[in-house]
Amino acid sequence: MPQIHLRAEPGDYAPLVLLPGDPNRATLVASMFDGGLAKSRLVNEHRQLLGYTGTYNGVPVSVQTSGMGTPSISIVLEELLRLGARRLVRIGTCGGIGRGLRTGDIVVATAASPVDGATRTYLHGEPYAPAADFEVTRALVDAARASGARMQVGQVASVDVFYNPDEDYVTRWRARGVLAYEMEAAALFYLASRAQAGGDDVRAGCILTVSDTLGEDESSEQTYMELSDLEAATVNMVKVALDAGTSLKL
Repeated sequence: MPQIHLRAEPGDYAPLVLLPGDPNRATLVASMFDGGLAKSRLVNEHRQLLGYTGTYNGVPVSVQTSGMGTPSISIVLEELLRLGARRLVRIGTCGGIGRGLRTGDIVVATAASPVDGATRTYLHGEPYAPAADFEVTRALVDAARASGARMQVGQVASVDVFYNPDEDYVTRWRARGVLAYEMEAAALFYLASRAQAGGDDVRAGCILTVSDTLGEDESSEQTYMELSDLEAATVNMVKVALDAGTSLKL
């Protein structure tokens, strides 16, 4: 029976699924599969949550649009897990706040502070540390290093508000060792951990391109990358994620 939002059946998705927020980015990823879009299969287009399945270097892989924010990715993840997804890699962008981060750099997230409503709802407000799977994270780090990309590895914060007006917003989170703000990883890490605790071999990781940097004297509007530059950086990041994901044992 098809899911409510992902109008697909078990077997339509590969065990390995990459998760961009943007449907256009999902199509871009599918164009990088073996044979490009012509050889990729569109498995979902309901609500423009575009999902494709194909192969990369002969390994089955899917890409599924997650939408923006933890409420949207939570719906997508709940349904993907029911459809057999077992290796989940968020590929997205982030606002860098870590010292030395520049636009175009890669951040591999080891954990995500749950500064969002959906994860807190799942947890009933109880303290919890959503963390990425070690094997997935190691594969992402190894692939990023092999590519020669500038990279930092560490904690991110999953937030609900893009344009946060608090004057000490960056200062507070940077002082806690957070490298970047993004909007989905906390729910991804929690739901993967919940599935694994329930007996399913589900593992998740997250790799991000720094699209903008935030500081006491700079904002996203001032530093956001030109779209052409961002697309080029995203393509490089997706290649890293594909190389890493297809190296994982399933």
